[in-house]
Amino acid sequence: MSDTNDISITGSQSTPSVSADWAQGILRMQGDSYPENSFEFFGPIISWLERFLQNPPAPMLRLELHLVYMNTSSVKAMMDIFDLLEDAHQQGRQVRVDWYYDPRNERVVDLADEFREDCSFPFQIAADA
Repeated sequence: MSDTNDISITGSQSTPSVSADWAQGILRMQGDSYPENSFEFFGPIISWLERFLQNPPAPMLRLELHLVYMNTSSVKAMMDIFDLLEDAHQQGRQVRVDWYYDPRNERVVDLADEFREDCSFPFQIAADA
């Protein structure tokens, strides 16, 4: 049964598919991210995260990423997302990031690693099986 708080966005050529499961505390993004208007695209995702993180006693939040390519404005939106997670972590909330990448795409590893440097919460980067 899906919760009215859940999100399901079908991916396109330029936007990742996104699913958010409130009850499980999982937000997944998969695919390329170079939307024409990343503020418009990521707005509902960031709003969902803010609501989730402000609603104790929600379960741990896990952000699961399978992102292939991100343009500059998507990187900026992702920085906002990681800032939210960092703030929540500093306030004692359980958050973690699992970033999966295609082993043939080393650039994504470098990007994920740059993000991870600024985060004090659990942040795993792993090759997709």
